[in-house]
Amino acid sequence: MARWRDGTGTVHGADRPVAVEIAASYRARRRGLLGRDGVAGALLLTPASGVHTFGMRFAIDVAYLDRTLRVLAVRTMPPGRLGLPRPRARHVLEASAGAMAGWGLREGVRLTLRTAEADPEADGHP
Repeated sequence: MARWRDGTGTVHGADRPVAVEIAASYRARRRGLLGRDGVAGALLLTPASGVHTFGMRFAIDVAYLDRTLRVLAVRTMPPGRLGLPRPRARHVLEASAGAMAGWGLREGVRLTLRTAEADPEADGHP
């Protein structure tokens, strides 16, 4: 089973490819989108099963993904909220509120991740 590292990539499977920042280390996941005024593309937290928006400056869309990167649910969270952990979720994709609807990202869609690394084993899902 491949494990991703902090870095960048592209998520495919929605209506169009989406640039992602990958937060795989404890430090990167903990920092997340805190202190930012927005996000270009999306942030993939892995592993993760839930998120919070305490200390955030903007509302976000949150997609909970299972181990095969199938979207379990998509929610919009305003700042200052705690999202309960989602059963079966192994990854969380975060983006600016409203972005996921524009990308066609919805429950049941299966995504693939192509990392910016040249490592062919890093492609796909862990």
